[in-house]
Amino acid sequence: MTDYTVFAHPDFDPNDYANALLAGEPYPPTAGQAGATAKKGVNGKPTTTGSDAEDISVAISKLSFNIEDVEKQLKNVVTTHHEDLLVQAAGVTDLEGSLSAVKGGLTELDGSLDKLRQKIRTPYQTLSSHVTRLERVQQASDILRRTSRFVVLTRRLQMQLTEMDRASKEDGTVSASTSHATAGSAPSNGDVAGSARRSTDSLAAGVLPEEDEKERTIAKAALSIAELMALLQPPEAGGTDQSSDTPFVELSSVKAVAAYLPFVDSARSRVTSDMEQMVINGLRTLNQSLLASSLQTAHNLRVLPDLVQNLVSDLSDAVEGRIRYALDLTRIAKEVLPREQASAPTSLYKSRFRTEPTNVTAPQWQAALWASLESLVEEMADCCIKVYTLEKVLTIKKDAVTKVGFLDEAMKVLENKPSTTFWAALGQSLEKQFREAAKSSTFLQQTLSAGYPRLLRLFHSFFAKIAVHTDTAYSQAQQSPETILVLRALSLFESSYLTRSSTRINEAVGNAFAGGARSPPGQAEGTNVARAVANELDSAKFDPLLVKAVARNAATSLEAFVNRADSLMSRERNAVNLLGPMPTSQQVLNASLATCLYHSWCRLDKLQEEYPADIVAILKPSIESIHKKFLQIVDPLLAAVRREVGAIIAKLHRQDFSDAVDPMSAMGGGASPYMKDLAEKLAFVKGEVFALYGVPELVRDWVKDTAKYVIRTFLLHASLAKPLGETGKLQLTSDMTECEFALSAFMAEPGAKKRGADWESVGAEYRALRAMRQLLFLDNAQLASPRHTAGLPPLLVLHHILVRSPLALPHTLHGWAEAEYVRWVNEHTPAEACSLVEGGLAHWEGVARAEGTDTDAAREYVELARAVLRNAGAE
Repeated sequence: MTDYTVFAHPDFDPNDYANALLAGEPYPPTAGQAGATAKKGVNGKPTTTGSDAEDISVAISKLSFNIEDVEKQLKNVVTTHHEDLLVQAAGVTDLEGSLSAVKGGLTELDGSLDKLRQKIRTPYQTLSSHVTRLERVQQASDILRRTSRFVVLTRRLQMQLTEMDRASKEDGTVSASTSHATAGSAPSNGDVAGSARRSTDSLAAGVLPEEDEKERTIAKAALSIAELMALLQPPEAGGTDQSSDTPFVELSSVKAVAAYLPFVDSARSRVTSDMEQMVINGLRTLNQSLLASSLQTAHNLRVLPDLVQNLVSDLSDAVEGRIRYALDLTRIAKEVLPREQASAPTSLYKSRFRTEPTNVTAPQWQAALWASLESLVEEMADCCIKVYTLEKVLTIKKDAVTKVGFLDEAMKVLENKPSTTFWAALGQSLEKQFREAAKSSTFLQQTLSAGYPRLLRLFHSFFAKIAVHTDTAYSQAQQSPETILVLRALSLFESSYLTRSSTRINEAVGNAFAGGARSPPGQAEGTNVARAVANELDSAKFDPLLVKAVARNAATSLEAFVNRADSLMSRERNAVNLLGPMPTSQQVLNASLATCLYHSWCRLDKLQEEYPADIVAILKPSIESIHKKFLQIVDPLLAAVRREVGAIIAKLHRQDFSDAVDPMSAMGGGASPYMKDLAEKLAFVKGEVFALYGVPELVRDWVKDTAKYVIRTFLLHASLAKPLGETGKLQLTSDMTECEFALSAFMAEPGAKKRGADWESVGAEYRALRAMRQLLFLDNAQLASPRHTAGLPPLLVLHHILVRSPLALPHTLHGWAEAEYVRWVNEHTPAEACSLVEGGLAHWEGVARAEGTDTDAAREYVELARAVLRNAGAE
């Protein structure tokens, strides 16, 4: 097969093969020889040489040999497969029959296709032409329908404008535009919205009639204009029912319609102008009916969202302009300057124009500034009420067909409700203008900072005026978010005012401690501090937020007041030393501090009745801190007084109250030495120590409490005196009398109408003192009788029974000293003390049974003690 490779190549070309042989080139040619040129003759034919002729003859002989070889191979193949070839030849005949049948079927199919073409294609082409004609007819019908509707609406609009003219003539008002067509084009929605922009001055100007008939006519005319404009717009904007494949034909191209277009444009301008005037009048007079009619007209004109947006924007811009105008010192200077020139003497020299007042003209500038701010508040309230009136009408009004509220429709353009947008713009404008004005003018900053309560009262009046028309509230119980947003714009002046307020309180605190330890603060200084706090709170009392801020600053200043008092307070031993005869310098210092703290606390504590709970909660910790600091000074002193008198009374047990003492000396010798010491100590405490404190009402309480303590302690020690004989009883009686005289002098008030002590204030203790004298001389059987021991605590009776008996007293049983036992009794309840005595009785009985001692001598006293315990338990 190698000899046939060239002929079996897919790109074999006999002509190229022959040319290659004649040219002596290999076939197929290689890439390098593809561009080589063969040797050619003069006419472009190859020239042959002798060797080339030999090659050609060799190639021809090879071809001849190969052809013969192929013929032999074909013959061999035919001979080998002759049977299969015969079978295939026989099948050709059958195949011709099948092909004939297929050809006949194709012929029939062509005939059927021709029939179908006649039944479908031809009617389709006819129907298509009819559909095209129908579409054209429908298009013409739609144009005619819209034209007819346009003409009908135009005539209706003419009648409505005629009614408007008649109503205007009847009311003596001439409209700004005529009812006849004039040159000009109809304004777009943006132009209508833009023409609706008015300042607050324009909202307050102009007077138009408010007849319902004219308003309804204008609304109907607006609806007619809206329908006319919808007919002139393409299907996407106009909402027609035409198919998207059908081209839209503008009615303006129709001559019958084009003739009315100038009239429609003029009518639209007039209705828009009347609608804008109705909106202005409705907002000016707060006439919700007129405003509702104007908004209905804007809704019919399809400009309601843009109108509302621009109205809110205009009112916000107008307020910002008014704020800038009110804070313009150049304008204020021009107003004040003529008055200054009129009051000033004539001079040839004229000073340059001032934008800051002098010390002489400052009151006039301040008066002008406050008058301007009052006018600003009035205008702010008017604009705010207008916004809320507009929003209220938008909320109530709904589309008659779709039932969609006007407010929902306006929200398609607005980001928030009109009131929310206005409050946000008002807060931003106030903060911006006040900050810029304060930055540029020292006079304005100082005036508004010092007069911040007055400025705040102006905004209170603003909130009060709009509260009737809005849902805002600003009171002690509730503050609306809108009011907080506005007041936050005044934070610059509030912080300055709070700094001044805090400085005034701190100055009072500083003045109180200016003298240091040599001249400590007293009653006047404490009252001044409390008065400064009360004055600052009273100045801010009208505003719930300001008074909280002032209260927080006052609490901080009071904490500093307490800290300075704490640093000045003396904690040395001499501060509670009662040796006498004169008070120590530490006691004088602490007494002055305590007086200062007490009077400050008394005045501040009354503030709880004047202010609400939230303000009290802020001040209460600081006020309580003052009282605690006062108690830290007083309590150690009172404890020292009790400790000192207790130690003196405890000297009672150094005396011998048995019968060994001469009775005559006991009766005529007077009181015991310890009682004389007690009288002297009480006189020193009242006359020298308590007198240092300028708190007479508390001193009376201290005297009363000290007297009660002295009587209780003396009675406890007297009931424990053992052994006690008749002579000792007489001595104790003399001591009781001396104690009564000493307490009478101690409790006596100088300048009182009633001479002597007020024993009713220490009634129970005084009755016990008087009853103790009788107890000493009662028989044993009478000791358990409640009638004979009336007025005495059961513990004293028990002690006296044990003193008469051979039984051990409770302190002896437990190994305590008398003073320790008395201190234990004072620290525990009477029931616990009686239980201690009862435990001693049980202990004695147990020991007696264990030792087998004779208990007859003590049995009587044990029974008396148990009887007293039973009577005490029954009570």
